Amino acid sequence: MKSWQQRERALDILSKETGYIQKPHGGRLRIALAFPNTYWVGMSNLGFQTVYRLFNAQPDIVCERVFLPPKQELAAQLAAGAPLVTIESQTPVRDFDVFAFSVSFEWDYVNVLTLLRLAGIKPYAAERTTHDPLVMVGGAVTFVNPEPLAPFADVIAAGEAEVLIPSLERAFREAPDRDGLLRQLAQERGFYIPSFYEPHYAVDGTIDRYEPVPGTHAPMPVRKAALRGTDAVDPPCTSIFTPDTEFGSRFLVEVVRGCANLCRFCWAGYNYLPVRAFPADRILELARGARAHASRAGLVSIALCDHPEIERILRGLLSMGYQISPASLRLDDLTDPIVKMLVESGERSITIAPEAGSDRMRRVINKTVTEDEILDRADVIFRNGIENLKLYFMIGLPTEDDDDLVAIRDLTLKMRDVMLKYARPRGQIGKIVGSVNPLIPKPATAYQWLPMEDPAVTDRKIKRLRSLMSGIDNVYFNIKSERHSYYQALLSLGDRRVAPAIVAAERNGQNWRAAVEEAGVDADFFIFRDRSRDAVLPWDIIDGGMKSTFFRNEFEKSTRAEWTLPPKRAHENAGLLLPML
Repeated sequence: MKSWQQRERALDILSKETGYIQKPHGGRLRIALAFPNTYWVGMSNLGFQTVYRLFNAQPDIVCERVFLPPKQELAAQLAAGAPLVTIESQTPVRDFDVFAFSVSFEWDYVNVLTLLRLAGIKPYAAERTTHDPLVMVGGAVTFVNPEPLAPFADVIAAGEAEVLIPSLERAFREAPDRDGLLRQLAQERGFYIPSFYEPHYAVDGTIDRYEPVPGTHAPMPVRKAALRGTDAVDPPCTSIFTPDTEFGSRFLVEVVRGCANLCRFCWAGYNYLPVRAFPADRILELARGARAHASRAGLVSIALCDHPEIERILRGLLSMGYQISPASLRLDDLTDPIVKMLVESGERSITIAPEAGSDRMRRVINKTVTEDEILDRADVIFRNGIENLKLYFMIGLPTEDDDDLVAIRDLTLKMRDVMLKYARPRGQIGKIVGSVNPLIPKPATAYQWLPMEDPAVTDRKIKRLRSLMSGIDNVYFNIKSERHSYYQALLSLGDRRVAPAIVAAERNGQNWRAAVEEAGVDADFFIFRDRSRDAVLPWDIIDGGMKSTFFRNEFEKSTRAEWTLPPKRAHENAGLLLPML
C-alpha cells in the first residue's frame, strides 16, 4: 500500500468515527499509539481507547493512533516500503517522539515487530539511536511478564495508565536529553528501563539475579504503578465510536477494578488489587452522554458484582434504554434483581465461569463456589428468562484426574436440565456453549512455579472430554488444542532469551516451530520446568505488590484442596468452612 493509499484509508476511517481527537503538533510531546493488531480488534479494546484519551487529556501531549494493516494491505505495504502513518494526521510514525504500544495478548508480540518494521525502526533497542522515536511498551502483559519484549523496548510501562501518563509527561518536560529522560523515568514508579538491568544466569540456565547497570541508580525491583482510589478519575470507557469494530454500537465502561476472590490461576485477580469501584454517578453520566452513539452497554470488570451499587447502575442504564451486556458474571453474586434487569434490557445470554466440574477441584484452584450454588444460580438465570449460557472451564489443573473431567460433563448436564425445565414450557430452547482451555501457569500467581502439563497427557484429556461431551443436544463445547497453548506458554513464561524466536516468527509468518528451532530456544526449558527452586523468576523484575510467601502459602493450600475465602464469603461461611476443608 502506497503512502497516498494509506492517507485515503485514514481519512475514510475518520469519516466514520465520532470522538477522535486532533491537535496541532507544534510544541507538544508527540506520541504515536499503536495497538498491535487490526483496527477492528484494537478499537474494541477498552484499555487502548483509555490510554488514547488520557494521553490527549494532557495539554502538552498530542497522541495519534496506528494499527496493524489488514492481511492483504500489510503484504502490499511491506512490498512497497511506504512509511507507516498515523490515522489522525497521516504523519509518519518515525516523526513522532514516542512510539507507544498497548499490548494485551501474547500472540500480538510478533505484530509489535511488524509495526516497528513498517515504521522503519529497528526491532532491538540496542540497535536504535537518539534519532529514533522512544519505543515504549505497556498494557496488560507488562503486569505479568515483560521480559520476552524487554530487548525491543526502550521503556516498559508497568502499571495503570492513570498513574503512569502524568509521570511520563513530567519526565519529558524536565529531562535535558534522552539519557536524562531514561534516568528520570527509572526513578518514577512503574517505569522499567530494560537496558538499565543485566540478568545473570546460573549454570543450569535459570536466572541467578538481576543487577542494575552501574551508574544508572535503577531500583530493584521496579514497583508497579497503581491507583490508590477511583474517586478522582473517570472510569475507562468508550470515547471513540465507529461501526468498523467488533463492538460497533456498544458503550464499554469499566465498572470495578480488581477481584477479591483470588482464584489461584488468575493473574488479573492478583495484579489489579485492591478492589476499587468507580463512582456510580459518573458511570451513569458517561453512559447518558454516549447514548446517542450506542444502544448497548458493555460492563467491563473481573467481578462486576463487587461494585456496591451495581443494581443502581443497572437500573440507570435500563432507564436510558440500553441493552446491557456484562463481560461475565461471578456466580456467587448473581441475584434475581440483576438477572431480571439484564433480561428486561433485552439480554438473552450470560457468561459464567465454573472453571472446574467438581467441588474438590474448585477448592484446589480457589474458585469459591460449590456445585449446589452453581445450580442454584443456574435456576436464577433460566427462571428469569435467560435463554443461552456460556461456560468457561479449564483442564490440566493440579491434581486433576478423570473423575474431574467426568464432573465437567455431569455439571453441564445438570445445568442443561435446569435450562430445559424453564425453556420447554416457553417453547424456546436455548443452548449451552462451553469453552475449555488448558491451564497455562501464569506469572505472578500461586501457580507461577508449576510446569505446564505434559502435552501428551493434555491431549488425552482433550480427547476424553470431547467423547464425554459429544452427542448432547443443545450443548456445544469448544476445546482449545494443547499445541496452541504450548507457544502461548513460551511467550508467557519466557525471559529475554525468547526474543530471537519472536523475531524469527515475525519474519517467517508465525511458524513458531520453525522460529524456535532457528533461534535455538529450548522452549521445553521454559514451559515444562518446575520453577519452585529457582532463585529468581523472570517476572520478579516487576514488584506487583504480592509477596512470594503469600503465593507459596496459596500453592500449599491448593495441594490440600483448601479455600482462601474472600472477606464476605468467609463471614457468610464461618460455620461451614472447617468441615468443607
